[in-house]
Amino acid sequence: MASSLRTIPGATLRKSALPIASPRASCCAAGCSKSQVASFSHGRSIAAEHTPRLPQRPHLPIASRQFHTSPPLDSSSKFTYGISSSFIAKDRRYNPVRNIFNFNPYNHIIARRKDKKTRPDSGQDAFFVSRVGESSDVAFGIADGVGGWVDSGVDPADFSHGFCDYMAHAAYTHKPEEWTVPLSARSLMQKGYEDICYDRTVPAGGSTACVAIAKGSGKLEVANLGDSGFVQLRLNAVHAASEPQTHAFNAPYQLSIVPKKVLARQAVFGGTQLCDFPKDANASQHPLRHGDVLVFASDGVWDNLSSYDVLKIVSRIMVGARAWVHTQNGIDVGPSIGKFIMADDENSGAEEIPSLQSFLAVGITSEAKAASVNTKLDGPFAKEVQRYYPGENWQGGKVDDICVVVAVVCEEGK
Repeated sequence: MASSLRTIPGATLRKSALPIASPRASCCAAGCSKSQVASFSHGRSIAAEHTPRLPQRPHLPIASRQFHTSPPLDSSSKFTYGISSSFIAKDRRYNPVRNIFNFNPYNHIIARRKDKKTRPDSGQDAFFVSRVGESSDVAFGIADGVGGWVDSGVDPADFSHGFCDYMAHAAYTHKPEEWTVPLSARSLMQKGYEDICYDRTVPAGGSTACVAIAKGSGKLEVANLGDSGFVQLRLNAVHAASEPQTHAFNAPYQLSIVPKKVLARQAVFGGTQLCDFPKDANASQHPLRHGDVLVFASDGVWDNLSSYDVLKIVSRIMVGARAWVHTQNGIDVGPSIGKFIMADDENSGAEEIPSLQSFLAVGITSEAKAASVNTKLDGPFAKEVQRYYPGENWQGGKVDDICVVVAVVCEEGK
């Protein structure tokens, strides 16, 4: 979600939600059914002449239980993944010990967190991590609730958290014979969106989404819709990065549910309708290598840190831990990276050493949080405002919810 502290004439700096039809209201021209639900976008209208937003894309000790994906559930797997998430709501003080999640593929998935007290302290941002059925594949992703729904009396967190819970459940319980299409990052997004659209406890809302499946074979599938995103870092370089999708300045592509009363009001008073579907997400595939670091994050990170900023943070931690090492031929993967991401469940007391992925997730979240409240140093969002709306005099960071998922890639035998 985005801050509502300041506004730009003619265009809101808070994420906009442009109303459109939902499966529980009336469908877009493409139509939908429970077995084949399209994705929709909604919110306040933004003039077509506004310049589309093009956001750009950094060691803290923590004490937390660490987990990993090894040994693999599938004996044919060659790749495992150490995965952690760190997060903080925009109006909360960041605690690197408390605001951390470490993935354990053998834990049973928890029920949907309808009780808001059981949700992570991530505000309107949400995330999920889950193994895929009985395979060694892992699904994970980020959803950023569209803050514009607050003006309609809707909590955007209900959509984003519910959406992630449904995707986690779909991945965890996945059986290929029960799906009419192969499981992919995009089809998982589709399934999660379908389920949240038919959840009567979530009457309205919307979010962006960046969803991934990391396979035991070493292939990464990503579906990105909106302005959350990811970077793939390899040996002190940005190897791949997603591109944000926007309709206009600060109006990202978004999945949404729009109540019938909103549609009726639009029919009378008019309004721009956007219609974004999971099929509109940018889908990509990326071969992975031993020692790669994957960073998925909401725009609370990308509005305040560039890809290069994130690379500097990751490189500092990876080199400091000797997970990446300097050699005569340049940067290489350290020989002990595997032990840095693995957990020793038998030694889970106070003396345990935090995992590498935990350090990375906390490092990025800490830097993004600091940058968001820094009024002196201009981040990517401030630079865009200054470029397109110089009269606004926006300086410093952009206060927002922050959510990061980090995966460290480890190939067996290396």
